[in-house]
Amino acid sequence: MAETDKDDLINILEEEFNQEDIPESMPMMPVRDVVIFTDMLLPLFVGRDKSIKAIEASVNVNNFVFLATQKDPVSEEPGKKEIYTVGTVAKVLRILKLPDGKVKALVQGVTKGEITDYISETPYFEVKIDLIEDIEIEDFDMEIEALVRNIKEQSEKILGLRGELTNDIKAVFDSIDDPSKLADLVASNLQLKIDEAQSLLEERDVKARLKKVNDYLMKEVELSVVQAKIQSDVRDEISKTQKDYYLREQMRAIHKELGESDDKLEEIEDYKKKIKKAKMPKNVQKEADKQLKRFEQMNSDSSEAGVIRTYLDWLVELPWAKYSKDSIDIKKAAEELDKRHYGLEKIKERILEYLSVKKLNPDSKSPILCFAGPPGVGKTSLGQAVARAMNRKFHRVSLGGIRDEAEIRGHRRTYIGAMPGRIIQGIKDCGSKNPVFMLDEIDKLGSDFRGDPSSALLEALDPEQNFEFSDHYLNLPFDLSKVMFILTANMTDTIPSALLDRMEIIELSGYTPEEKEEISKNYLIPRQKKDCGIKEDQLVISDNALKKIITEYTAEAGVRNLEREIGAITRKSARIIIEENKDSIRVNSSNLSKFLGIPKFQPEMDKEESQIGLSTGLAWTEVGGEVLYIEASILPGKGEVQITGQIGEVMQESARAALSYAKSKLELMDEDENFFENRDIHIHVPAGAIPKDGPSAGIAMATALISAIIEKPVKNDVAMTGEITLRGRVLPIGGLKEKALGALRGGIKTIIFPEKNRKELSEVPKNVKRKIEFIPVATIEQVLEIAISEEIFKQKTTKKAGKK
Repeated sequence: MAETDKDDLINILEEEFNQEDIPESMPMMPVRDVVIFTDMLLPLFVGRDKSIKAIEASVNVNNFVFLATQKDPVSEEPGKKEIYTVGTVAKVLRILKLPDGKVKALVQGVTKGEITDYISETPYFEVKIDLIEDIEIEDFDMEIEALVRNIKEQSEKILGLRGELTNDIKAVFDSIDDPSKLADLVASNLQLKIDEAQSLLEERDVKARLKKVNDYLMKEVELSVVQAKIQSDVRDEISKTQKDYYLREQMRAIHKELGESDDKLEEIEDYKKKIKKAKMPKNVQKEADKQLKRFEQMNSDSSEAGVIRTYLDWLVELPWAKYSKDSIDIKKAAEELDKRHYGLEKIKERILEYLSVKKLNPDSKSPILCFAGPPGVGKTSLGQAVARAMNRKFHRVSLGGIRDEAEIRGHRRTYIGAMPGRIIQGIKDCGSKNPVFMLDEIDKLGSDFRGDPSSALLEALDPEQNFEFSDHYLNLPFDLSKVMFILTANMTDTIPSALLDRMEIIELSGYTPEEKEEISKNYLIPRQKKDCGIKEDQLVISDNALKKIITEYTAEAGVRNLEREIGAITRKSARIIIEENKDSIRVNSSNLSKFLGIPKFQPEMDKEESQIGLSTGLAWTEVGGEVLYIEASILPGKGEVQITGQIGEVMQESARAALSYAKSKLELMDEDENFFENRDIHIHVPAGAIPKDGPSAGIAMATALISAIIEKPVKNDVAMTGEITLRGRVLPIGGLKEKALGALRGGIKTIIFPEKNRKELSEVPKNVKRKIEFIPVATIEQVLEIAISEEIFKQKTTKKAGKK
């Protein structure tokens, strides 16, 4: 709606243009979204090239321009047929060029005119016009006077309802005596459609135009009254706490006045359809209907309504009766597992067993499998392969660092921002009631004052209970018995025993160098080439180079770092191919350092020769098996014992047991029984920044200590693992396979292990047993005969026998 102030309007009404000054032809500018009436003063923002040129050309015809409204406001280049023929001759009062290239023109309507001919259409429209004379009122009778008075009163009423009526505007209305000018002034300020405004402009009969304006004005008054009533009703209804919802209440009142349907009723009907479609169990549907009835009785903008709306959304979106159709093809599943994973025969066999049982008995309970092994051995990807083989959805949740029980069971709805736990969220995301659900890093769960997440998992992972899993947010039972849970862990030691009891542990020990080589050739190198856009024949990595990468640039049980090193080679190769335009690159053991730098690890032990008081133990960590060096020194002193290397309580106890054993054998070692009174003992485990614990280093500590006492070196290619007792017995340990793989990476030739672990030797890969000699022992005496020079030990034994 065009706005004018009092002075401008009065000046317009008082100013008379001599029609003889108006030329017969002038530039024409099509305008959109507005119809220009006579005496109307308004600014126009001109952006089209033709229109700008028309405004500029008006200077040549005493600043006159013909303004005609285009029929389609969207059209950027309207033709002659798209422009109304009746328009308004206007005077361009001011032109202002804007920085963006547009023009702002202040124009004033002078008189009506009609296009009789188009003189030219480029570079702007130039038209010939005839001026239109109004049919003046000959007899100013009572009807005309009533129309004029009514139009003034109704105009003031509308402005009063809107709060826009001022004394200045009243003065403007009082100053108008000409009915034609009054009709044009009111029409120009009414919110009319283009065709309605154009019909008023084309109406030559002033009396008829007054009647039309009066009719439009009456409609506008009715709308303004309704609008004022709506605003009044809304203002009365809302309270101080509901001011933020003013616009919504206003829209609702508008819909009510127009007789349109209420959004809330539509929302309730939508929920009813969704509840029926979800096929919920009876108890769940009963709760959903109950909550929906509560929602109907509430103000939809209240905070409680928002809580119920969110709760209903969760209920209708959960897959209460949706299942993925299992496609169990054992051969296809075996191919899928072999396609993406090399080796791991035991794990693949267990997965195929489960699929076979599932095919014979579809209603069988899903097992809770736990893949335990170091990083990078393929635990997560195995879970994805199982899902692909069964044609099920896959969802992974990382549990590392979770300390809040609500992360598993959900928050109660009394809390702001409450939501279900990770399990129910995952089920909803999958849209299926029987996905493969992976709980990653189960061994890294924490607990604090907010609860124990591992205890919350007991119900979800127990096949005897999880058919009625209760999430705190839903507060309704949900059947998880069809979900196949797969858990992963680096170590099982930190998993609570109650939780561990519900799992079937499948250990992934790691890969041998030969297996890593095959994995690199079949999986890692092709994948990295594809990621870098390198063709098969553009990069060749020799077998020797690959072996060197495995032994000298990585030291891990898995293949994660190995893939990173291969990725570094492919990226550097891609750069060489682009910068030097090489067709192909060959990486061998001699030029490998150009791609990866100097070797990070030595394949053999870092000792050049066997040393006194230095033994080699084997440790089992969350990243696989590793070689562990133990040093012992005998120093002049007062019989003090010092144990360093950030070792735990169990390992310290092993060191004290080893010391007690050595003291008990002093006579057999041909040493004085007061040997330790004037000597200090220092036992150290290098890599002091890394915490270490466990009993399996007992025999290694005893060997290092006895080596220091008798001053005979321990063989540098012999590693040992086993728990020691005060009487010299060697007790069984765990993780023999992992420790064997770690020994192989460390260049060990012989492993001494407890006799009671002999049965586990069958799980050690054959190629490892070919390269390493495994010797079972039952006592520490056997360990010493193997680890320390046998002849020297016999000499000591002979001396010892002579004394007896």
